Amino acid sequence: MSGNQFQRGRGRGRGDRPPSNRGRGSHFQVASFESRGGRGTRGGFGRGGRGGPAEVEVFFHGPGEYPEHDIHVRKVENETARAVQLKSTGPQKSIREQRLPPRPGYGTQGKEVTLWANYFEIVAHKDSMLFRYSIEIIPVDTGVGRAPTSKRAKRVIELLVEEHFSEHKNSIATDYKSNLICRLELPIEEYLVRYRSEEEDEPSQNAKAYRLRLQSTGTLAVSELMDYLTSSHASTLFGSKDEIIQALNIVMGHYPKSASNIFSVGANKHFELAPAALETTSLGGGLQAIRGFFISVRSATCRILLNVQIKHAACYEEGLLGPLISAYLSHNDRNMVRLATFLKRLRVRVTHIIRKNRVSREIPRIKTITGLATPGDGHGLQYPPIVPKFAAGAKEVKFHLGSPEGQPSTSQPSKKGKKPIKEGPEPPGGGYISVFDFFQRTHGITITDPNIPVINVGTRENPSYLPPDVCVVLPGQPSGAKLTPGQTQQMIRFAVRRPAANARSIVTNAARLLGIEPPVNSTLAEFDIAVMPRLIAVPGRVLTGPNVRYKDGKPAQTRFASWNMQGVEFSTRSKLPSWTYLLISSPRAADAWRNEQELSSTLNAFQRKVRQLGIDVNDYTPSLRINLNPANVDGDIDAAIQRFLSHPTRPPPKLILAIIPHLDSSIYNRIKYVCDVKKGLLNVCTLGPKFAKANDQYYANVALKFNLKLGGRNQYLDNTKIGIIAEGKTMVVGIDVTYPTPGSASNAPSVAGIVASVDPWLGQWPADLQIQTARQEMVSGLDSMLKSRLRLWATKNKGTYPENILIYRDGVSEGQYEIACKELYPPSDSKKGLPRMSIIIVGKRYNTRFYPTTKESADPSSNPQNGTVVDRGVTEARNWDFFLQAHTALQGTARPAHYHTVLDEIFRSRKAQPPFQNAADVLEDLTHNMCYLFGRATKAVSICPAAYYADLVCERARCYLSKLFDATPGPTLAGSVVSGVGGGGGQVADPNNVRIHENVRNAMFYI
Repeated sequence: MSGNQFQRGRGRGRGDRPPSNRGRGSHFQVASFESRGGRGTRGGFGRGGRGGPAEVEVFFHGPGEYPEHDIHVRKVENETARAVQLKSTGPQKSIREQRLPPRPGYGTQGKEVTLWANYFEIVAHKDSMLFRYSIEIIPVDTGVGRAPTSKRAKRVIELLVEEHFSEHKNSIATDYKSNLICRLELPIEEYLVRYRSEEEDEPSQNAKAYRLRLQSTGTLAVSELMDYLTSSHASTLFGSKDEIIQALNIVMGHYPKSASNIFSVGANKHFELAPAALETTSLGGGLQAIRGFFISVRSATCRILLNVQIKHAACYEEGLLGPLISAYLSHNDRNMVRLATFLKRLRVRVTHIIRKNRVSREIPRIKTITGLATPGDGHGLQYPPIVPKFAAGAKEVKFHLGSPEGQPSTSQPSKKGKKPIKEGPEPPGGGYISVFDFFQRTHGITITDPNIPVINVGTRENPSYLPPDVCVVLPGQPSGAKLTPGQTQQMIRFAVRRPAANARSIVTNAARLLGIEPPVNSTLAEFDIAVMPRLIAVPGRVLTGPNVRYKDGKPAQTRFASWNMQGVEFSTRSKLPSWTYLLISSPRAADAWRNEQELSSTLNAFQRKVRQLGIDVNDYTPSLRINLNPANVDGDIDAAIQRFLSHPTRPPPKLILAIIPHLDSSIYNRIKYVCDVKKGLLNVCTLGPKFAKANDQYYANVALKFNLKLGGRNQYLDNTKIGIIAEGKTMVVGIDVTYPTPGSASNAPSVAGIVASVDPWLGQWPADLQIQTARQEMVSGLDSMLKSRLRLWATKNKGTYPENILIYRDGVSEGQYEIACKELYPPSDSKKGLPRMSIIIVGKRYNTRFYPTTKESADPSSNPQNGTVVDRGVTEARNWDFFLQAHTALQGTARPAHYHTVLDEIFRSRKAQPPFQNAADVLEDLTHNMCYLFGRATKAVSICPAAYYADLVCERARCYLSKLFDATPGPTLAGSVVSGVGGGGGQVADPNNVRIHENVRNAMFYI
């Protein structure tokens, strides 16, 4: 740590802000990165809106073809809505008694438009029956291993169909895991299968045998599902709907899962093994991006639909293993521990020994990489290998030739006396030999680079080493590794395409991949199922955006759901009596300012902008500059923050502006953890190279965060635009959960976050966090979290609790809400039925997309216009749900949010006021208008602020627990063990690590 002297660092920083290290967005999970538009989280201070492409492009199926939505569907929708209205009289049921609330009608507001939706219609024969069976795979020799999984299980089920049901092959569909769907009844018995690979003529002498037990799990009539979907009776129930949808998903997925030229990820994402040049791109570091498709059968009013959406997977590059290893090391500082993690479970074809079948076709020998050569490998063997260091090369790793059978792989007999398969002729002599010499003498192969690590395709106890020269990486293997910033940018460039291009890809490439067009999918034909490879047309409406207001009611000029703050001030003036800055220098980036005078000029310009926007701020106090040691980031930052708290003459500042030298999540995460959790200091991070440019727009973006953290309100809407909220008796709540992702430590937990409004303007949203069991869907301890929000509401609202609680979240357990309210609300309120509660499930990552059908209904980026709402055509008449695209996508295809009401005690009990005709109008309009109140932006965002803020809170939790969520292996093997990667030990996450310091607990610390 140093004083205020300025020294030039090395290198150059770039980018515009510290990485957020977001849980679900930043890891690019396999096939999860979509071609989509962003949420619009940045301010637009320079000018209102954003200029789009010069020419709007609209998708169409062919010349002279016009989109028409199904009139019969609309008729049944209307009839069902009327039936619901007739049935919905009488008192509402309690939280525990009532089922999902029926749709109170369809929305009527806004300009009507017709849109394409990324759905194909499925037509099944009216008499179609589906016989469903479960499959249990049991090894014949129960003492050897467990039931097969993944690719081996798939092959075993293939052999079952091939050997026992060959005459019904096209009448059978399977998920190749545990389910089988058939058009005919099958004999219920056990079937014996001896394993062999696809290229083998017959099972080998020691091939494993499996018993496959079929069990009938029911007979499903597709016609019953169609009867339910076409019925307009409000009370109609159909318990087998989900089972039939699951069966149809298996039928639809069978063809791509069975095709030799397609690889599948999970249950419903499919990609070509040899994609066309335009459908793939190199990401660097041994990875490539491949464009494929997600498919899912969905039910809708009067029809069954197939949702088809573009997906992207980051896969290992096919080819020789050596170049892939070299590419990875060049992108990752030659970190061998990271390389071992990157290669683990990668499947390779070995080439030094060739086996052929009867027709002289090569039988591939496939091996799975378990790691790199490591000291201690084979420590229990009579002649353990010699491995002088972790990730040793071919000349360094030696194994013993004098062991039984003289195995070049170092494999030795197991305790049961089984001899491993001999891999080739043994060179003369005994003793130890290096991998390099063995392959040269035995196979005539000279290893090109003996410094590249050899791989282990055995186990730590009984290793088997191979040089990369004889290994070929198989195609179609997704990588679970976290992408580097450079790879992320390359993935974004590849994935982001204009909407019409994505629509064309769905109706052409996806239809071909699924065997629909041309019609080569014999399974569909045998099941009497037809899929129309055309996007369906659906009706939509474009809601009018509200006027956004600032101080003294001054409106902002809104264009394409975006506006600027020129000539306006924040609606409430917050106070900042003392603030300072922490300037961080790093040897990895040049300083953004050449001297202290330049820095002072920037800070003064920023301070003027803050005052101009309405914050009552005193001059910043002299501050601190530290030279960060990359090997001691945590210690240096901790010491710097402590100096602010222990100054001999000044009290701690109200807020710290941390100026970060370059994009570095370790710096950002530590600042947030120390300030938010340990010390209780409000803080805002900014990126030095951006901040130094004296950009007025950038200053204003930072000022947005200042005002929110200080308790101010940035913008507001007229009372008429937020309806019931304006009465001051409704608390809006957002709940989210973040889960461990690829790259997380084995002991990484899930973290639940909650935010709640405290005022009738929806300006402030304090938050709370709580650790829970990893990957747990329901929020444990939700009652205590909700009680904390209710108590805070009471302190801000004269000791009273809200009469209404409106909750937006991504999962639900109603009982917890009821417990919290019963413990807090007085009996007099309970007798009145208070609080009334409504719960809306927010689908933030839905796979539905809409495309404009005319240039007039498109925005400049060729997406539907902001404010587009769809509640017909792709929904079910009995469910109260709708899609809303409130924002304007900056690039790519806009992603609408999906809102599904699962509990309603608020909206249907109040009479809709003109111009609204029903509760659906009220909820759609309120949700849309709230998207203009996200305080960190000067534009409408894609999901309502309650859900968005809850998402940000969970992101912040990932910063606090970054050593678990971003458990990047260290440069040494010991470092990786400490970080908890892979193996599974490590301490349980400490709840105190996400417990916000009381000084900032009631502020929007997470913005």
